[in-house]
Amino acid sequence: MKINSSTNPIIQSFFGPNQLITQCSSPGRMDVMGGIADYSGSLVLQKPIKEKATVSISIRNYNQLHIKSLDIEKDNEIYIDLDEIPKNYEQTRHYIKSLPGGDWAAYIVGCYLVLAKEKNLKLGGLDILIQSDVPVGKGVSSSAALEVATLKSICELFSIELTDTELPKLAQKAENLVVGAPCGLMDQLASYFGENTKLLPIRCQPDILFDLVEIPENLSFLGIDSGIKHAVSGASYSEVRTAAFMGYSIIAQKHGINKAQLQKLSSENLPYNGFLSNISPSQFESNYARNLNSMYGKDFTHDYGVVNDSLSQIKPDTFYNIKACTQHPIYENFRVSSFLELLKIVNKNNFIHILPLMGELMYQSHESYNNCGLGNEMTDKIVEMARRKGFESGIYGAKITGGGSGGTVCLMVYGEKGIQSAKELFAEYKDLTNQESLIFIE
Repeated sequence: MKINSSTNPIIQSFFGPNQLITQCSSPGRMDVMGGIADYSGSLVLQKPIKEKATVSISIRNYNQLHIKSLDIEKDNEIYIDLDEIPKNYEQTRHYIKSLPGGDWAAYIVGCYLVLAKEKNLKLGGLDILIQSDVPVGKGVSSSAALEVATLKSICELFSIELTDTELPKLAQKAENLVVGAPCGLMDQLASYFGENTKLLPIRCQPDILFDLVEIPENLSFLGIDSGIKHAVSGASYSEVRTAAFMGYSIIAQKHGINKAQLQKLSSENLPYNGFLSNISPSQFESNYARNLNSMYGKDFTHDYGVVNDSLSQIKPDTFYNIKACTQHPIYENFRVSSFLELLKIVNKNNFIHILPLMGELMYQSHESYNNCGLGNEMTDKIVEMARRKGFESGIYGAKITGGGSGGTVCLMVYGEKGIQSAKELFAEYKDLTNQESLIFIE
C-alpha cells in the first residue's frame, strides 16, 4: 500500500516529511509437515503465523541503497553505493557481508539485485526501512518473510508485475545466491500464498500449489520455541542437503545415468523426474536402501563424482550420513500425503479418533529429523513433554519445524483443553530450562 511518511513519526524520522512511501508486509510461517524434504520434491504443509515483516520503501535521489532495521541494535543502518556492487552474485555476497551490518542487509540487497538482474531493470537508489516481529533463528522463516515483503514493496513502488510463483522464486534466488543459504522454495511460497486458519499444501517440484485446506474447527497448530537458534545456512543443514543429493546421485547412476548426464539432463529426463520424493518407501527399501552407505566426501567424489544440485558442496573430509538423509524425504512425502488425507477426513466428518494417527505421523517426522542429524536435545524435550501429556490432555502430536537443529516445535492440539495444556507445557518448559522462549498461537 501507499502511505505518507508524515502519518507515522518513526517513518517520518527516516524518510523525512511528506514522502510517498510503499509499505508491504509478509508473515512468517510454521512448518506443520514436510520441512527439509522440500528440496527433494516432497509435499509440504505450511501455516502462516501472525508475526510479520514490514518493509517501507521510497525513491532515493542518490544511486545508493540506504537501509535501516528497527529490530537490530548494532550496525542497524547501512549505505551501499550501487556503482560499487560487483557484477556477479558470488562476488556480491562476499562484498555485502564484508560491510558492517552486511549479514542482515544481504537479504534486502539480494532481493533488489536479483529483481533488477533477472528482470533486466534499472531501479536506482532507494531508502528502505525494515521492521519485523518474526523472531530470527526460531525456525519460522524470518528471512522469507523479509524477502517477500521487500520484493512486494519494490514491485508496488515501480508497478512491476510478477506472475504466478515468480516473486517467491526471486526471493529464494536472493537467499541462495546473495545470502548464501541453500534453502528450498517452501518458505517463500508459504509467506506469499499462505492464509491464516488454513494450511497451504505445496509439492516442491518446485512450486506446485494446491488448494488451501481449512483447519478443522477446534483443531489448532501452535509453536513453542525451544530457545535454541536455528540457521538454515548452518553446516548441519547444508550437510544433510548434500547427503540427500548424494543419495539421489547413487540411485540415478544405478539406473544407468552417468556423471556427465546427471548434471546436464533436465529433471524430467532423470529417474523419478529428479526428485527423491517421487520414490515410494517400498521401492526405496526393495531397490535402493542397501546401496546407500555413509562415507566421506572424498570417497563419494571418487566413486560417484557429482550431485545434481548446484547448492550442495561436497567437503572431502566430512562424513555424510547418506542413507538416513536420502530416506527422510522419501518417507516424509508419504507421511505428509497421509497426514493431508486424514486431515480432510477430519474436516469433512469431524472424526477426531483419527487425530492420534496424524499425531503419530508428526512424531515419526520428528524422529526422522534426529536420524538425519538435525535434532536438538531441547526440541526433543518439548516433544517428549507433549507425548507424555498425551491425547487425554488434548495434545495429539509434536515435531520440530523447518530446518531443525533447534528452533520451534509444532504442536497439534484439540479444543480449549489442548490449547491450555500447550500453554502449561510451555510454562513448565520455561521453568525447567530457564529459556526465554516464545509461543506462536493465533
